[in-house]
Amino acid sequence: MCAEEHPGPDNSRTSEAGAGWTCQKPGTFHDLLPERVADFSWRRPRVLWRSRNDVLARLFGDPSNAIRRRCVAALRERGTPAAFTVHRSEPEFSFALLGDTGEGDRSQYAVVPALLNAAAGTDFMIIASDVIYPAGDADEYPDKFFRPYRDYPAPIYAIPGNHDWYDGLRGFLHVFCDLDVDCSPPPWRGPLSFLPRLLWRAPGEVDAAALAEVRRRYRGAPGQQAVQPGPYWAIDTPSLRIIGVDTGITGSLDRDQGRWLREVSAGPKPKLLVTGKPLYVDDEHRPGEIEGGGTVDEIVQDPAHNYVAAIGGDIHNYQRYPVTTEDGRTIQYIVSGGGGAFMHATHTIPRTRLVEEDQFRCYPLRGDSLSRYSKLYGRWLRLPKLFELTPEEATAAVQHRLGIRPGRGYTGPKPSFRARFIAALLGVPRGGRHRPRFLRAPVHKLPQRFRSELADWDHPPFFKSFLRVDVTESHLRIRCHAATGCGDHEAAPPCEDEVTIKLR
Repeated sequence: MCAEEHPGPDNSRTSEAGAGWTCQKPGTFHDLLPERVADFSWRRPRVLWRSRNDVLARLFGDPSNAIRRRCVAALRERGTPAAFTVHRSEPEFSFALLGDTGEGDRSQYAVVPALLNAAAGTDFMIIASDVIYPAGDADEYPDKFFRPYRDYPAPIYAIPGNHDWYDGLRGFLHVFCDLDVDCSPPPWRGPLSFLPRLLWRAPGEVDAAALAEVRRRYRGAPGQQAVQPGPYWAIDTPSLRIIGVDTGITGSLDRDQGRWLREVSAGPKPKLLVTGKPLYVDDEHRPGEIEGGGTVDEIVQDPAHNYVAAIGGDIHNYQRYPVTTEDGRTIQYIVSGGGGAFMHATHTIPRTRLVEEDQFRCYPLRGDSLSRYSKLYGRWLRLPKLFELTPEEATAAVQHRLGIRPGRGYTGPKPSFRARFIAALLGVPRGGRHRPRFLRAPVHKLPQRFRSELADWDHPPFFKSFLRVDVTESHLRIRCHAATGCGDHEAAPPCEDEVTIKLR
C-alpha cells in the first residue's frame, strides 16, 4: 500500500469515490484538448487496415529485427556511440514512467493533469511502448505527443511498441533520435514472400519542417530537449542503470541488441529494465526471445547483473509481481501500460500462481474492471438490466469465482445468479481456470486487433495510471498513481500501489 506520509484522497482500494465512480467535479483535461478531437475507434476498418503489419508479422515472420539492424547501422554511421548510453551525474533523481499513451483522445488527455502534479520535480519521463496509435505515423505526433506533454518541463525518452513499428519506426526515429531514414523494405524470402511485400504498409512521409515547428511551439524550452541514442538505450547514473529495450512487433530482440543488452547489464550496479513487452503479465511468464538463443529474462534473473525491477508496457493496465529468484532475491516485475489507450481488463486475470495472490497487485481492481465492462456491454447490447453490475456486485462475483478477498472490503450478501452469470460470460475465471473460449464474450483473450475495439470510453472513471520513480543512493521507490479523469483527483492523484527496493 502507499505510504501514510502521502495519504492524498482515497484510492480504489478504500472507496468507490477513490476509484472515480462518483466524480464531484469534472476534470480540467477538457481544457487541454484540441478544438477537434478525433473519435478514435478500433471499430473502423481504416484503423484496422493501417495496423495490418501486426497480422503480417505474425503470419509471415516479424521483420523488426532486420529493419532495426539497418536503422542502428544508420545511427552508428552518424556517429552515435556504440554503447547507446546517456550519462547522468546525479546519484539522486526521479522520473515519471507511463506506457501506451498515444490515442490522442480524451482517455490520453485525462492522464495529463494528474501526471503533471504527481510528477512535479521529476528529472525526465519515459514512455514505455506505443507512443502513437494506430500506426506510428510522424504526422500524428503533434496531437498525440507534443501537445499533451507540452507542460512537462523535462526531457522525454521512449522505447517503441508494436504500433510504433507499423511505419517501420520512421516517425519514432525522427522524433526521438533526430534521424530521418527509411529502413524498409522488409526482408522476406521464399515462394510466398510476394504476399507480405505486397500488403506490408510502407512508412509514411516525414514533414521535417512541420515537426520542427510543432516542437518549437509545444516543447521548445531548452530543458525539454533530448536526443536519445537509438530505439534501445541505457541511462547510466551513479546509483542505478536504467536500460530500455526495443521488442519490435512480436516481442523479440535481434542478436545485436541481445549482445548489447548483455554488455550493458554486466557488473554489480543495480539495474532497472524498461521493455515494450512485459516479462510477467496476466499470470503468465513471457521471457522474451533473443535471436540466436537466450531470453531477456535470463539476463534479468542472472544474479551477476543485479536487476531489481523490470517494467513493461503493451498491456493497458497496472500489474505487479514480486518474483523470488533461485538465489533468493526478489525482482519486481511491473506492467505499466495505462498511460492513455483503451483499458485492458484485469478481471480476466486468474487467481495468481506465479506469485501468491496476496502479493499480487493490479489496477484497476478486478471488481472495478468487471463493473466497467458490464456497463459497456449493457450499453452496446442495449440490455443494461441484464449486464450492468455495480462495483459491489462485480466485486462479490469476482470473489465468488476466484476465491479471493474483496478488494474494497465490501460486506454485502453473496452475489446473485445474474452477477455470477455475467462474470462468467465476461471472462472471470473459475479459480485458476477459464471457461471454454466459445462461452465467453470477447473481452481480453481474443487477439488485440479484435478485442481492443470493444474496450474504450470517453468519460470517467478512465482507470488510467502512471508511475513515479524516486531514486536515492540506497533505495528505489516506485509508486503507481491513478488517473481517473475526475477533477477531484487531479491535484493529488490517488496512489494505488507502492514498493520500495533496497539498492545497497
